[in-house]
Amino acid sequence: MITLSKKLRQQQDGSKQEIMIHKRISIRDKLLVKEVPEMEENLPKTCNITFEDSNVLHMFDLSIHPDEGYWHGGTFHFHIEVPDEYNIVPPKVRCETRIWHPNIDEDGEVCLSLLRQNSYDMMGWAPTRRLKDVIWGLNSLFSFQDLLNFDDPLNVEAAENYARDKDSFKCKVQSYIEQYATKR
Repeated sequence: MITLSKKLRQQQDGSKQEIMIHKRISIRDKLLVKEVPEMEENLPKTCNITFEDSNVLHMFDLSIHPDEGYWHGGTFHFHIEVPDEYNIVPPKVRCETRIWHPNIDEDGEVCLSLLRQNSYDMMGWAPTRRLKDVIWGLNSLFSFQDLLNFDDPLNVEAAENYARDKDSFKCKVQSYIEQYATKR
């Protein structure tokens, strides 16, 4: 992968031009040069990351292939965009796969505490968090029952379906997997 630091070293006209380029690189991009390799090294076995352009580190896609739980057998795609204000504000995450899930709505919005600037449970975004935390948090939505939010869900209908009839919930999840979450 070509990183910004490699790109900077490749500049032919050494000192003056390199100093000018260093001034233009955002804090976000400097952080991402360090965080992206760390994120790739610490990826859960159920996740894959794809960069459309290896020189653009602030936009990438994540695929999660749960190996257990209700969503086992599906492949779920997320688009992650890291804003200029990173690490003060969290990355923006959108689920690109239709899914029946209490924490992900039909429009792809994701409810995960660490993606919130301010959260009620004090587990929201903080400048000490990293991209690997976001990846592990998204992955946990498919594997840990206690992280599913049924008390204050984003998809109320899915949460109510789970509360009423777990077998019906499982059937609907499987139906969504068959229709929308096959590998592409």
